[in-house]
Amino acid sequence: MSEPVTYEVRGPVAVITMDKPPVNSLGMALRTGIANAFERAAGDAAVKAIVLAGSARAFSAGADVTEFGTPNAAREPNLRVLIDLVERTDKPVVAAIGGQCLGGGFELAMGCHFRVALADAQLGLPEVKIGLLPGATGTQRLPRLIGLEAAVNMAVGGNPAAASAFAGTPLIDQIIGGNLVDGAVAFANGVLADNKPIRRVRDLKVKDPQGEAFLQFARNNVGAVAGPFPAPMKCLEAVANALSKPFDEGVKLEREGFMALMQSPESRALRHVFAAERAAAKIPGIPEGTALREIRKVGVIGAGTMGGGITMNFLNAGIPVVLLETKQEALDKGVATIRKNYENSAKKGKLKADQVEQRVGLITPTLSYDGLRDVDLVIEAVFENMDVKQQVFRTLDEVCKPGAILASNTSYLDVNKIANFTKRPADVIGLHFFSPANVMRLLEIVRGAATAPDVLATSMALGKKIKKIAVVSGVCDGFIGNRMLARYGAAAQGLITAGALPQQIDGALQKFGLAMGPFRMGDLAGLDIGWATRKRKAAEAGVEMKPIVADKLCEAGRYGQKTGAGWYRYEAGKRDPIPDAVTEALITEYRAANDIVARKVSDEEVVERCIFALVNEGARILDEGIAARASDIDLVYLNGYGFPLHRGGPMLYADMVGLPNVVRTLRRFAAEPGADASWQPAPLLLKLADDGKTFN
Repeated sequence: MSEPVTYEVRGPVAVITMDKPPVNSLGMALRTGIANAFERAAGDAAVKAIVLAGSARAFSAGADVTEFGTPNAAREPNLRVLIDLVERTDKPVVAAIGGQCLGGGFELAMGCHFRVALADAQLGLPEVKIGLLPGATGTQRLPRLIGLEAAVNMAVGGNPAAASAFAGTPLIDQIIGGNLVDGAVAFANGVLADNKPIRRVRDLKVKDPQGEAFLQFARNNVGAVAGPFPAPMKCLEAVANALSKPFDEGVKLEREGFMALMQSPESRALRHVFAAERAAAKIPGIPEGTALREIRKVGVIGAGTMGGGITMNFLNAGIPVVLLETKQEALDKGVATIRKNYENSAKKGKLKADQVEQRVGLITPTLSYDGLRDVDLVIEAVFENMDVKQQVFRTLDEVCKPGAILASNTSYLDVNKIANFTKRPADVIGLHFFSPANVMRLLEIVRGAATAPDVLATSMALGKKIKKIAVVSGVCDGFIGNRMLARYGAAAQGLITAGALPQQIDGALQKFGLAMGPFRMGDLAGLDIGWATRKRKAAEAGVEMKPIVADKLCEAGRYGQKTGAGWYRYEAGKRDPIPDAVTEALITEYRAANDIVARKVSDEEVVERCIFALVNEGARILDEGIAARASDIDLVYLNGYGFPLHRGGPMLYADMVGLPNVVRTLRRFAAEPGADASWQPAPLLLKLADDGKTFN
């Protein structure tokens, strides 16, 4: 294993280079290496100045988040101790900043006496995005270097900025035009030649006569947009301390704020999501470096809402699309809708007029499957019916070139069965986009039994290219998301039967943090979709379908927003759900017909039944290998189903509640007279609870 730091001397200047790929995360080994190198330079009488540099990709992207909560995070030298050591060095220290300089890496650079940078180096304090505040003096140093207002905006927003934006401020002493390290060494020699005094940031003052007025304005704004997350306001208050308190007191308060946030459930959730997004890219059985198939042109079958949305993803990435429909009118309408979406974006200033034309110009509309002969990937977005899928895939098998990936956008159907309609099941995969497909971040990639490794790896890489959160699922009815949604929906229906009304259930779950409750969501998606699915499942099982309240609504022609009424009623041209006496009467009739006496249902019970139903089915999905890891399930629910980010996903939420508590509650539900067998705790959930373990 190579050393994380290299050391060389160029005349009177020692050059210390961080070399811990990929982004010089400041883990214990790198911190120790930097400290040792500084001690070496300090002890060498021939060395008069020091340059601290990173790689072309990153000066340092910050703390090593994998060390959070481990003994290594606190081992000396911790980051604050290291920065103090650098700042107290009695020889001029110049930070040579290129690439990413973020979080703890930015704090380390601010601990140096001088800073030079490439114009496009990215500087920032993104800790707020994982529910934390900068914990190694950054909130006290930044306002001393760029002023109070700019520092608040940077710390609270968490977004990086180019070094060129800070030219002329004490943060950046010089923008380097050529080789960064050569320029930094030349700058250090200039400091020595001019006998410039060492400038320690801790000794600078924050001067802002309007500071208190700005802070009050900022508090009002941040409080209004932070929602359930405490970190933005904590960041603001930490930076505010630099205006009114001595440096060391500000650092002490910063550290207290950091430690408090570190223990908060909101930060745990955000850090979990940060790690989950990186873990999802690792697919069991697919080695890194698997050769990918080249995707230069894509075919999409179906120009309706879903097909049009899918098409836009590829157009946005500069990939040409052949868009197939069966009728000219539907094709023209689909292309016109895509154009209108882009024109609306242009009106909002998100696109330029020439970009609209460029993207629409990448579409080749066609009414013939012959147009798909040279595509590298084709995605069907046709009606959710196995007979229709069979017809489509048999035709694709005949038309598409060898090696083309054949994908289905099915949200429920058996991808293995679909693959077997072709003579090339290894080339078949599920690519389940979520509606609206050009907006929703989730892409469920469904791995069939015969799906080739390079087809799966290519699909994952393509998901990243079109800016989706891609999660791999195995084959089962509904895959990860919709299979769990069925249990969640059944729990909500059970609550209706028991005595609750749609508005109470939706209200309780929205208060919990869901973007939309199940009944509002049902009305938005269309109740006829679930109705058709229930009828299909009953037919496949050869049993008579036992009707639920939702079926009664559909029988009455109440499909949701598109018919003006579903669980709620809707006024023409509006989407506001209005509780409806007709719905209440149907519910009352259903209870009476089934000899059910309504009882009082608490909001707490609503949340427990609906969320723990998700968790229990998630445990089964995990146990069956449909999902590779619990965090993949969390990503599906956070990005596809409106689960609240501050809860971290259903599986992490269960961990935070305590799995033994979840088991006890499920057992209580399962013990009720007539309870569905699905309330029995899943075997994996029981085992983890008994062993004192968690999902994540």
